[in-house]
Amino acid sequence: MQDTLQQFFQGDPAHGLLSMVLSFIVYIALGLVPATAAIYLLYLLLTLPMRRNERARMILDGLEVGLRQGQTPEGAIINIAGSRDRSFGARFYLLAEHLRAGKALSAGLVLVPRLLPPQVVAMLHAGERIGDLSKVLPACRQVLRDGVSQVRGALNYVILVAFVASPALVLVPLVFNIKVLPKYQEVLINLSGAQLPALTRVIISQSGLFTAVQMATLLFIWLALLAYLGGPRLRNWVNRLLPSVPDRLDLCLPWRRKRAQRDFSSVLSLLLDNGVPEHEAVKLAAEATGNSAIVRKATTITDALRQGVKLPEALRALDDQGELQWRVSNAVHGGGGFARALTGWHETLDAKAFQLEQSAAQITTTVLVLINGFVVACFVIGLFMALVQLINGAPLW
Repeated sequence: MQDTLQQFFQGDPAHGLLSMVLSFIVYIALGLVPATAAIYLLYLLLTLPMRRNERARMILDGLEVGLRQGQTPEGAIINIAGSRDRSFGARFYLLAEHLRAGKALSAGLVLVPRLLPPQVVAMLHAGERIGDLSKVLPACRQVLRDGVSQVRGALNYVILVAFVASPALVLVPLVFNIKVLPKYQEVLINLSGAQLPALTRVIISQSGLFTAVQMATLLFIWLALLAYLGGPRLRNWVNRLLPSVPDRLDLCLPWRRKRAQRDFSSVLSLLLDNGVPEHEAVKLAAEATGNSAIVRKATTITDALRQGVKLPEALRALDDQGELQWRVSNAVHGGGGFARALTGWHETLDAKAFQLEQSAAQITTTVLVLINGFVVACFVIGLFMALVQLINGAPLW
């Protein structure tokens, strides 16, 4: 670029201007455009859960407006489809075609998987059971708001480490282990003739172990990232290969467990308040969590209910700590309705889940940064200790 400027001012201005324009175009084509495309692709990947939830929220908003206008759920969806708005996606219009063919909303959603989250589909089915979808829409929106916490944690903490810090964790020791350390060890031993410092010997001998541990850490992070990006589709695939394994792992995460408890209790309270039999209400509420492990536990609860066990006592199979059992028992004796009595607890569960998820993201990032700093510090200190020993021994040569 400097030569082009000199040519512009000292030589033919027209030729220099043409060269400058061509250089600028090459810079844009080879530098700025690929960088912009990479950043935009990263943005699309990181915001996938939020965009999925935004599309689902648009569908729920349109459904609610239609219900307020006195339309049936199916009629509301068909009416929205008449707008031909592309932001709803092709699956939404496929759902509208199923509804035009006479399918009910819940049956149509089953035929069009991945249009809405599984929890939302199960909640809408519960709303059909009580004959009023509008009562379950707040619980559906609560499920969609969970995506905001996921994206926030990913953008602020974990994904930054996965794309920036973690590859360095593996590449630096790998390069040192293959290229640098063998030559470095050979040179130091030949020049000094003395035994290397203890830390340097440990780094040289255990560099393969360091690399293996960091590779395992990086693999774990990228698997978590894959699960984040894959969403419900990847989860369904894994469930087919390893039935119930993802759902059991979900319950091991405290924020996921609290959200599942919130969804179960929200739908259960609505169903009970609308006169749905207890065993059926428990079954529908378990399906609203989208977790097969909870569905299996709900089978145990329904069996106990059919044998005459009271609902609060039967719920012990789902909640080891007994908090759900205690809340439901108080709601039974309160007489003001289950949904009203449990609303505050549901909000508390949602707030705790958000706090736990963000804390986990920060702790994960902090631990990975500390591991990275520890590894780099060990390599630097160990190598410089050997250099200091070499420099101290130089006057003796």
